[in-house]
Amino acid sequence: MAASAAPFAAFVMDARSGKEIYAQNADTRLHPASLTKMMTLYLAFTAIERGQVRLDTKFLVSQHAAGQQPSRLGLKAGQRIELRYLIRAAAVKSANDAATTIGEGLGGGSEAVFARQMTAMARNLGMNNSNFRNANGLTAEGHYSTARDMSTLGRRLFYDFPQYYSIFSRRSADAGIANVTSTNRRFLDEYEGADGIKTGYTRAAGFNLTASAKRGNKRIIATVLGGQSTAHRTQVMKQLLDTGFGKAPTRVKEVKPEPPQYMVQRDIKRTIQVARAEPTQAAPEPFKISTSARPAARASAASVVSPGAIVAAVRGANTEAQSNAAAAALDASARPQRRPGSTSSAVIATKSSPVEDVDLAETAPVPANTGTLSSSARPARKAKRGGDEVSSLDIGNPSLIPASAAGAAAPGAIFVQTNQPQPETLQLAAHSPARREDTIILASMSPEMEAGDAMEATEVVSRISSGGGKAYGVSLGMYRSQSEAEQLLLRTSLQENAALGTALRRVGNTKRGFEATFTGMNKASARLACDRLLARQQACTVVGP
Repeated sequence: MAASAAPFAAFVMDARSGKEIYAQNADTRLHPASLTKMMTLYLAFTAIERGQVRLDTKFLVSQHAAGQQPSRLGLKAGQRIELRYLIRAAAVKSANDAATTIGEGLGGGSEAVFARQMTAMARNLGMNNSNFRNANGLTAEGHYSTARDMSTLGRRLFYDFPQYYSIFSRRSADAGIANVTSTNRRFLDEYEGADGIKTGYTRAAGFNLTASAKRGNKRIIATVLGGQSTAHRTQVMKQLLDTGFGKAPTRVKEVKPEPPQYMVQRDIKRTIQVARAEPTQAAPEPFKISTSARPAARASAASVVSPGAIVAAVRGANTEAQSNAAAAALDASARPQRRPGSTSSAVIATKSSPVEDVDLAETAPVPANTGTLSSSARPARKAKRGGDEVSSLDIGNPSLIPASAAGAAAPGAIFVQTNQPQPETLQLAAHSPARREDTIILASMSPEMEAGDAMEATEVVSRISSGGGKAYGVSLGMYRSQSEAEQLLLRTSLQENAALGTALRRVGNTKRGFEATFTGMNKASARLACDRLLARQQACTVVGP
């Protein structure tokens, strides 16, 4: 399904519980623009915590990455730059060249491979209406997401990586080759309690924002897609967050998201089939992959291996004879048989030491202690023996693709389904985000904007009209300015979400002024909505063909 071009969409959630507070077109597939970089950074943080890379690992800048459209850090082809600077540039400045370099580095030199990993991770996080084609969010066919999915991702960044979350509240940062200023500084400065997360703009998407704010013990996360300018999306976001804080209960049980399950990928040239055991009543044992050629058998695995659980998507559809043969082999033994030529496998330990909050600072990074890795699990080719520089990460190493999205992975991947939460992520979730510093402001610098921000005075993104034969609407009257009409529509939509939640907001420019209208309704729903508004002393009329 193709993404739509810039209708308005919004979603508000209570971050503590993940419950929806307000939604409008929340599941409509739209262009996410640079909100895409939240997923790029999520995978980068995951790679760091799992020991694949370090903050001081140097990534090679390709010609493709250096040639990305603005916003840019200014990377040059052939340059090597530390991951910490790429993260800062992508998170703070929304630099497209930095995001692409991260994607190519973590994707074994291929941004397309990394994009498939992004989509696979999205499915694992419950983002079922998102599909990624690149690491930076520039408009591409088949690249889309929704307001609900982006809010879900913002919540996962907060809970899964609290030690890195403070990067999203920085007004400026040292990105190695330049000091960069935040594309979100206006909202961070103007809204009390705001501490992130990410802005986005393309001509097709409009002005997008996923934001998080905390007041007292309440935390609200919201997303706006399809804003008309930076100022417009900021104003709408303030109203959405105000609504969230007003409706969210003071006390609520915190429900932290379950850590994602991963699969391990190594030696992609091999052909591998893995059966998945069905759950039993016995408590699952800690998940480990042994250093021996054959994994140790689980206590209850012998009697519950299901032939139908063999993953056919690893190398396409297998023939019935191949499936039956694999099932017979698995039924005959509690443990998989040794494959010819198999000598080693990666090790994932279940114990890790406490992880300190990390500020992506200049000090030497402290990678998470995730246990011993075999030689097959080392990150990447190195430019010289004993050095730290790498041109890209070897995708034959343990990868970060979620187990639940195994079918989207490269052929030959090993799928390991875990029932236990990842210990590294559970420890990370126990920490609160680092407190943001409000005093780091480079006032002497010229404002740096995302691509298109300079156009906000003249660029107006149109909204799509309604479809499906719903030709009725509700007019709220004429107003002197477009902004006044839009604010009334938004405020009314929030107040009467039950009656107007699925309607589209439209401001018509006429000789008499700007008409505020809800469209895309049938006759009965339009009459009902207008009756409810009249009961609130809000003047309205039903309009139709």
